[in-house]
Amino acid sequence: MAAMVRNPLHEALQQAMRTIGPMIEQINAEVDRPCRMFHSGKVWTGPAAKQFDSQLAQFSLRARTSGQAIMDELRQVLSRTPSEVTEQEAASIRRKYRLV
Repeated sequence: MAAMVRNPLHEALQQAMRTIGPMIEQINAEVDRPCRMFHSGKVWTGPAAKQFDSQLAQFSLRARTSGQAIMDELRQVLSRTPSEVTEQEAASIRRKYRLV
């Protein structure tokens, strides 16, 4: 039986999640801050402000849902990726995805 080793793709996906997760959280916080400030009513008021508020809310929602979709996709791919493979498979994966 062939020796099993860590799957480099599995490890790369985990690393991607550790890298991207905090970035998405930061983006969400950075988008959330102006939304909260704007909703305080102390920044800008009037008809144009209402239209801007609507657009800002749409952009905020798009940022959140896009970030969530990225993480969901990474989780799904990770769940389908075995954590261990044969040495030959690991070498093939490293070549295919140019992993070190």
